[in-house]
Amino acid sequence: MNSNAQPVSEGAAQTARIAIEADRLGRRYGDVVAVESVSLSIAVGEFFALLGPNGAGKTTTMHMLTTLVTPTSGSATVMGYDVVRDAAQVRRSLGMVFQDPALDDRLTAEENLEIHAVLYGVPRRQVKGAIQAALEWASLADAGKRRVRGFSGGMKRRLELARALMHSPRVLFLDEPTIGLDPQGRRNLWEKIAQLRHAGMTVLMTTHNLPEAEACDRVGIIDHGRLVAIGTPTALVKEHADRSDADLEDVFIALTGNQLRDEVATARDRMVSFAKQGGEHTR
Repeated sequence: MNSNAQPVSEGAAQTARIAIEADRLGRRYGDVVAVESVSLSIAVGEFFALLGPNGAGKTTTMHMLTTLVTPTSGSATVMGYDVVRDAAQVRRSLGMVFQDPALDDRLTAEENLEIHAVLYGVPRRQVKGAIQAALEWASLADAGKRRVRGFSGGMKRRLELARALMHSPRVLFLDEPTIGLDPQGRRNLWEKIAQLRHAGMTVLMTTHNLPEAEACDRVGIIDHGRLVAIGTPTALVKEHADRSDADLEDVFIALTGNQLRDEVATARDRMVSFAKQGGEHTR
């Protein structure tokens, strides 16, 4: 959003052709394997989806790539910066929209954006203009002084997306960005995301929504913590589906033997949650 901001220092990020790279990345919680040996490479400007059911390891993978969770095996870089050794540089180079709402609904939209601008080092003289530009981009120019608690789900999502872009990140991470939105809200948010794609932003999105995944450049199918296939939607269907009119759900079933699961927590989900609540820290 702030075209003049330079949050990432000169160096690896300036010349990187690969925006995100993971090499045998994994995360365990005690004896529970949340993610097992994920390897992938995402080019600068690519729109990539991690597709899989709830509990597949999508969010844990994203949390490792964004420094929120420390890997227990393997390695990863974002814009050339190691997610463990260079965590501060990684955080400055990315924007993040979480699956769960991350706004302070006691504050106004402007106040939420101002806090983010300060935390991510937007120059003081540019903060006011950056806030206004973010609100206008999110179609919230008339709602800046309203408390977020009165916003609809779609308004909150647009505000979160605009906030994530305020410090001009090079990579955008979207964790199930349209979950919980009504059809109008999903369409509106997807239009905003499409604008970023056309502008050349590198985007990694987790989803279990098939049409959203099919709109991406490439898709990585993940299940039970393992990345089982990567390719363009067309190539995946051609290689793994056995019907002429097949889609990604057919590919998923062919590769895993399971249908995409909905919002029902699996036993594995509960085990991971139990391990986390047992006192093990992510960092």
